[in-house]
Amino acid sequence: MKTISYRQTEGLAIVTLNAPPLNLVSLEMTQELSDLLAQLGTDPSVRGLLVTGSGNKAFCAGSDIKEFDDYMAPGAVIEKKLARENAMYTQLANFRTPTVAAVQGLAFGGGLELAVCCDIIVAAESARFALPEVKLGVFPGSGGTVRVQRRVGYARALEMTVLGDPIKSENALSWGLVNRVVPDDQLTEKAEEIATRIAQGPLSQNLAKSALRLAAELPEDAAIKGAMDLIDRAFNSSDCRAGVDAFRARQKPRFFGK
Repeated sequence: MKTISYRQTEGLAIVTLNAPPLNLVSLEMTQELSDLLAQLGTDPSVRGLLVTGSGNKAFCAGSDIKEFDDYMAPGAVIEKKLARENAMYTQLANFRTPTVAAVQGLAFGGGLELAVCCDIIVAAESARFALPEVKLGVFPGSGGTVRVQRRVGYARALEMTVLGDPIKSENALSWGLVNRVVPDDQLTEKAEEIATRIAQGPLSQNLAKSALRLAAELPEDAAIKGAMDLIDRAFNSSDCRAGVDAFRARQKPRFFGK
């Protein structure tokens, strides 16, 4: 892999966008991430996923504008870029375990769209977030109008999209765009700590993610019915038995994600 790197520790897969200094979303990175996510998604040893960027300048500063000339014809951007990119982003958003993004530096455009595919975003104090595509005469095309809006609401998503101005990490936290803000020198430690807790947790974490997604996407009755089916699976898991037995023995449970 030329644009990303990967390592695994204690059930946690750590994927790093590795095209410094800006870690731009190129067609090559899109394909490499898609291939890796497909591999990790079927690997039972992977029980958590952390996405980060190399260097301090950017988590990911968006698309590679050098590629844009090829997209300026009817349908070209969809065929050559967005169809593949959205498919990969959806892979990440639908990853079977809860996922974490560790954001340092810039998360602009496609970089922010990538970050919000993760379930939990931990941001460095110096991080900046933006959907600046309007300054190029376009707008976010890989889920930014959907996933960012679901996090911050219509009014703030509209402001970010039509003005394109960056916001600081403290604003991102107050808006609900990110989950936590930590000092820059603690980002890796804090993000890996959260992601490792997920990787060592029970199957019910994955099922809870599915239940919450149902709540966001389905009418209430259908979401509740779907959640009941999922909680039934949790109660019938070996992790539930391990958790109950450990509670009764006043011991710390050991989960295996099944």
